[in-house]
Amino acid sequence: MLDPTNDSLYAELLDLAHQAATRAGDALLDGLGRARSYVATKSSRTDMVTEMDHTAERLIVETITSARPDDGIIGEEGTNRPGTSCVRWLIDPLDGTTNYLYGHPGFAVSVAAALEGEGVVVGVVVDPMHEDTFAARRGSGATRNGLSIRCSEATELAGSLVATGFSYDPDRRRQQAEVLVTLLPRVRDIRRMGAAALDLCSVACGRVDAFYEKGLQPWDFAAGALIAAEAGATVGDLDGGPASSEFTLAASPALFAPLRQLLQTAGATHA
Repeated sequence: MLDPTNDSLYAELLDLAHQAATRAGDALLDGLGRARSYVATKSSRTDMVTEMDHTAERLIVETITSARPDDGIIGEEGTNRPGTSCVRWLIDPLDGTTNYLYGHPGFAVSVAAALEGEGVVVGVVVDPMHEDTFAARRGSGATRNGLSIRCSEATELAGSLVATGFSYDPDRRRQQAEVLVTLLPRVRDIRRMGAAALDLCSVACGRVDAFYEKGLQPWDFAAGALIAAEAGATVGDLDGGPASSEFTLAASPALFAPLRQLLQTAGATHA
């Protein structure tokens, strides 16, 4: 049973995460049809950033700091506030920037809060184009638009729908394609949305049976991994540890071990 003090804190953090993600999501939706005033690349030609990434991050940071000025915050677009409290926020203001640039469905806002000594305890992912809000807090299950969700009950790899993502680095993309050569004949099909946070939420609500990706940043998977786990999915890496930047795998409980073994055989550890 949750400690009442922590339960109250979790509720406060979840409400704040919801406010911040919703505010940013509304701004993204409002700006979707406008001509971009700023488009640049980061780590590679395929790693895009726009003025809306920065606008959304600013709105999230403003929302959090106005309510909890002592919390730490780390964001994809450069926010790095150490903080003095036991809470640190991990934010991705626009997961799926390329989709956003093209007006293609498959972008989201991801906001998670981690508690010192406990890890991520609340997470919210807002998909503004589909009016979906996924949320979870530690020990209380996961929801989509306020309704409880569960992962799929898939048990056979051959009948599973598996989502994945690709690196921005061209050489790693080639290696990841080679992994698919082994994986694709062994599963029902592959999906590539282009937004890890949404892929993890798709695992949570059964839209896909599993998701894997190597090289994600903490803000990419923090909220989504919690949501998937609270929806009953097994979440971890390829070596028996928790999901990390090294590798993130989420799947229905019966699929997790055989899919992990198949990915190891296919060389996904090094792709």
